[in-house]
Amino acid sequence: MAPHPAPRVLIVADDLIWASRLTAAAQRAGLRPVPVPDQAALELQVGEGPVPAGAVIDLGGHRYDGVAAVTRAAAAGLRVLAVSQHDDLPLRKRALAAGARRVLSYNKMHADGPDVLRRWLDGS
Repeated sequence: MAPHPAPRVLIVADDLIWASRLTAAAQRAGLRPVPVPDQAALELQVGEGPVPAGAVIDLGGHRYDGVAAVTRAAAAGLRVLAVSQHDDLPLRKRALAAGARRVLSYNKMHADGPDVLRRWLDGS
């Protein structure tokens, strides 16, 4: 019997450092990260082929609107985990209202990323 492939998770981030950190956390969690640097790439990923297991979205993107990306990913049926500044409560609330299941601070994701991602995809 062939092993099950690792679940695909979109990493929606255009900042090189955060894209790298989120990708590494997903890999350490046993996931298959797919880089998504802008809205056009997100459209391609959610519009074609099998639906990914989820999307991790950096709300601080410069080449896309983070809340719009959450809305699009959630509308496509993806589990959405967003990351943001810990002190931007209005943005965090908008992301939750747009369909993010959780919004974590950059610090929390950096410190506990792989564990957080495993629990998030398991639904806890």
